[in-house]
Amino acid sequence: MNEIRITEAASVTGLGPDLETTWRRLLAGETAIRPIRRFDAGRYSARNASWVEGLESGGNRSLLYPLLERLLVGFGPLPTGCRLVTATTKGCIDTFERVRKGLPGAVDDIPVSGPLTWLASRLGLNGPGVNINSACASSSMAVARAAAMIASGRADAVLVVCMDLVSEFVFSGFHALQALDPAGCRPFDRNRNGLSLGEGGAALLMMSAETARRKGIRGIGSVVGWGASNDATHVTAPARDGCGLIQAVRRAMAKASIGTDDIAAINAHGTGTVYNDEMEVTAFETVFGSRRIPMNSIKGAIGHTLGAAGGIEVAVGLRSLVERTLPPTTGFHEPMEKCVFPVSPFPQTIDGNYLLSTNSGFGGINAALILKGNAE
Repeated sequence: MNEIRITEAASVTGLGPDLETTWRRLLAGETAIRPIRRFDAGRYSARNASWVEGLESGGNRSLLYPLLERLLVGFGPLPTGCRLVTATTKGCIDTFERVRKGLPGAVDDIPVSGPLTWLASRLGLNGPGVNINSACASSSMAVARAAAMIASGRADAVLVVCMDLVSEFVFSGFHALQALDPAGCRPFDRNRNGLSLGEGGAALLMMSAETARRKGIRGIGSVVGWGASNDATHVTAPARDGCGLIQAVRRAMAKASIGTDDIAAINAHGTGTVYNDEMEVTAFETVFGSRRIPMNSIKGAIGHTLGAAGGIEVAVGLRSLVERTLPPTTGFHEPMEKCVFPVSPFPQTIDGNYLLSTNSGFGGINAALILKGNAE
């Protein structure tokens, strides 16, 4: 199997227009969750979210495109023959909202594949591409798909781009599910009461180790394992026993040929909902037994960015391995019952080279990635 390197990573979040700013503010324990100004949230159970400042479409196009332009600033040239994989759950949902209100909207925005087509044209990529929509596990699944393409020799390099917007349509849906925390997301906290929505994007350039060596690129880390599953339990709720996540994590570790003692840190999905956080802790206890592995969630800082969550967390996870530091879990104050894993509102030290990143989504979807630091 070809080894998969990540040679470049970029992000845009509510904390900042680039990965460096997001990382610095994460370490400081800051949050971008604040009152929404994009639409009137007065009739909803929560009135806050994490959104990106200064996005303007300049017409009837989606705000997703200026977000993507910002994401690609400073991103290096792509290798010849690079493939494209995107991840988004709602695409240009703001265009749908405009049309519903009787306002003009670009017809090219309507298909969920619109951002994929736009990116391919913008970057001069002519090969086949694919968009992954697997609910909140979309971008982790996209990274897994790209890794599988490289590992099997079907591609030498793949660009993964993930993105989602904060919109009233999505906000109203989570309000209807009673899943929003009016006080802001508090992952793994005893008093957690729901999630906070966020928007953002990430871009990850992945290539085989041989391609990276040939181009003289050292890389910032590797994807060494991936796994996915579906617990087939409920449309919106996870299986309480964590069976799906357990299976995904074990598959990822088997793919990486590592054991439970090798995992040095866990970047959990950590939405701050009662059932998700309980399910994750149950799953991790089943997999890791008595090990007390440092764990965090960054959703209290940048919100739940839906289809972009896993990609942003890969970018941050790689930086965590480089810096040997796990960012704080913003919003966390008092441990939830039965959580035996160290979660902290302060940075934690990582002692090892492997980080587990997990995401779970509606429809019973679970995805797990094993990242390795110190790529040669």
